[in-house]
Amino acid sequence: MPELSVVIPVYGCVECLVTLVARLRASIEPLTEDFELILVDDRSRDGAWDVLRRLAHDEPRLRAFRLSRNFGQHAAITAGLARARGRWIVVMDCDLQEPPELIPRLYAKAQEGYEIVRTSRRGRRHSPLRRWGSRAYRQVFLESGGDAEYSTLSIISRKVADAFLTLGDRDREYLLMLDWLGFSSATVEFQHADRHAGASTYTVRRLLRVVFDGMFFRTTVLLRLIVGAGVLVAVAGIALGAFYTYDKLVSDSSPPGYTSLAVLILLLSAVIIISLGVVGLYVGRIFEQVKNRPMFVVAEEIDPAMPAHPAVDATVTGSPPQTSSRP
Repeated sequence: MPELSVVIPVYGCVECLVTLVARLRASIEPLTEDFELILVDDRSRDGAWDVLRRLAHDEPRLRAFRLSRNFGQHAAITAGLARARGRWIVVMDCDLQEPPELIPRLYAKAQEGYEIVRTSRRGRRHSPLRRWGSRAYRQVFLESGGDAEYSTLSIISRKVADAFLTLGDRDREYLLMLDWLGFSSATVEFQHADRHAGASTYTVRRLLRVVFDGMFFRTTVLLRLIVGAGVLVAVAGIALGAFYTYDKLVSDSSPPGYTSLAVLILLLSAVIIISLGVVGLYVGRIFEQVKNRPMFVVAEEIDPAMPAHPAVDATVTGSPPQTSSRP
């Protein structure tokens, strides 16, 4: 069991990889020589796998895995955690906006007795609109009281990694799952850096998809909002009925006509149709979950002699963790 594993999902950052590995080695070697680098190619289209092959030839502590297709950042993180063997596991992005030089600080903080040490960005290199949207997404839609500036860069203990791998959620987000797991945690602040090379693959369309998935499938807040809207419509209907009853008994001055009735029917019909649509979306995700398909599929490995952690069975299939070795 290595002292330290570093798990990095790779997508759209081929120009960062050589510098990334060099800076990782320079940052970790003063801490321990007993470490491993696990880079998971999420089927990047920029030739990242060829670069990983060359890097693995020069660095025997680098293990690389290529997924069969693009499964997404958080599935790639899960694949890396399933292969990591370290007592402590660092998770970070590949674009070098999170400096590898921060790892010694995270490791030192973890030695104080924390199972999870996160990082919080200061001077975030994103637009004000994106920062505001991220904060609203986390605090309103996901009802999380955590820091909206948390970054992927973090260190977790073996115990936390094992617990993470027992979670069978298909719609997953690494940081939110850490929040759910609990465990003792601390936070280290750092200055957010510019991207080393290339551009972010999180386009407006992809960001909206993340928000959509979060609203609908990582929380039941939307269902509760629909129930609240139904209660408001019911209260409004009762109040309107009481008003017309009072007006009929007292003055009978209400003009004849069906305009108000038509508007109410359209409003109620819209609420009913939207509600059924939202419930249908939830049922669709339940259908996808109960298929029990693998969360990811590894197509190629560098250093395949290294066995996966036993909890990979739970990660891939969503079943309880097995005691047997990797199938």
